[in-house]
Amino acid sequence: MSDALPTQAPTDPILQLEGVCTNIAQYHILQGVDLVVPRGALTMLLGRNGVGKTTTMRTIIGHWRAHQGRILFDGEDITKLPTPAIAQPGVGFVPEDMGIFSDLTVEENMVLAAASGPINSARLDWIFTAFPPLKTFWKSDAGTLSGGQKQMLSIARAMVEERRLYLIDEPTKGLAPAIISTMAKALKDLKDQGSSVLLVEQNFAVARALGDSANVMDDGRMIWSGQMAELGGDAALQERLMGLSMEAH
Repeated sequence: MSDALPTQAPTDPILQLEGVCTNIAQYHILQGVDLVVPRGALTMLLGRNGVGKTTTMRTIIGHWRAHQGRILFDGEDITKLPTPAIAQPGVGFVPEDMGIFSDLTVEENMVLAAASGPINSARLDWIFTAFPPLKTFWKSDAGTLSGGQKQMLSIARAMVEERRLYLIDEPTKGLAPAIISTMAKALKDLKDQGSSVLLVEQNFAVARALGDSANVMDDGRMIWSGQMAELGGDAALQERLMGLSMEAH
């Protein structure tokens, strides 16, 4: 049975990758990636470890340079732009390594992330509701937070201003189940606000609960694209695409 890409033609994509190739040193990591992120939806980027998901995210935000192909954000070609020029129109990025400033307080981390001016009080209240520990440790150095609290801060920094697109790389990796639940609820709130999100996630239960559409990578290429509900409900498809040995439920 073929894993050919189902035809998808979202009428209003906020992000498109067309034949994107990215080389790192002598390694050809991305080998012609095609990806569509519909506006106002939560799009999952899935696949085994080491297949190119993080490289895809870092290529979109400009940390790595695409050697071939195009990246379009809201119809504009951003392929060759530097990272600040990509972020400025409204792209928030949460890297896998969190990217927080350990020697600064939680408050200082958040203020730095609010590039356009003072933090909106209503948005800060929403962040505190989503991640209560950030209010508790507001004046504490970020380096003293637990791993889960640091991940909350990393995501909150991207959320501190309303973005047109959020790129979030493995937000639940290594977290305890209770914190994963908190994280999933915050991401659902973001989705319910109408935000566009591209999410890399290894926890398939989280992916199935949150995702609208799904894209599966293997060996630097996209091997399947479709609705998350279709992938989430088909254990044989999960096994074939990602080697997941779980029953869909």
